[in-house]
Amino acid sequence: MPRSKPLRIDIITIFPDLTEPYIRGAMLARGQKNKALEIHIHDLRQWTHDRHQSVDDRPFGGGPGMVMKIAPFHEALMALGICKKDGSRTARAKNTRVILTSAKGKTFTQQEAQRLTKCDRLVFLCGRYEGVDERVVEHLCDEELSIGSFVLTGGELAALVMTDAIARLRPGVLGEPESLTMESHTQEGVLEHAQYTRPETYVTGKKSWKVPEILMSGDHKKIATWKREGTKK
Repeated sequence: MPRSKPLRIDIITIFPDLTEPYIRGAMLARGQKNKALEIHIHDLRQWTHDRHQSVDDRPFGGGPGMVMKIAPFHEALMALGICKKDGSRTARAKNTRVILTSAKGKTFTQQEAQRLTKCDRLVFLCGRYEGVDERVVEHLCDEELSIGSFVLTGGELAALVMTDAIARLRPGVLGEPESLTMESHTQEGVLEHAQYTRPETYVTGKKSWKVPEILMSGDHKKIATWKREGTKK
């Protein structure tokens, strides 16, 4: 059964249309239907005040590209009840983490997913262009997270990757009993063993590719050992 309180996830982006389809399908849709998740997508431009809805400007000190401004992010977090005008957290933001998707952030791992799934609320700020005003990091975020040592055109994919990895750990999202959900994500099980299904022998031309004999042996003890060894390769 899902926990009584769903995990709320807010994704703040200038391209909400990129993220909406993914959160409305498959596992994440089921998690929301089961009230294990509550996911909201917000258009950052609604917190701008000029006719062009500008979210970026030229960097001080010169340099290529544009930098995302602090004001829209600050106003977004205030509107969502996360922080006050002075940047301090509101009482309702207890057990909330504000995360900036960033190529220079700490690498997101399964351990990070397990840590963050214990939160009540997660807010992802999706960067774009040449980066985000560093004052967002210094005063508005709890952490910067990266999904790898590469640069994307924006943080939307990173936010969705992390949302997926975190959400599937919550009871009620995968449709499994809580004990099985947590057991299937132990550290040992992060790297899964090889999986096979029917047919036992697949014939292609003059070749035949067979399932390992041990899996057909019926010896559950040996099979369990084989699976554990598979995670260590």
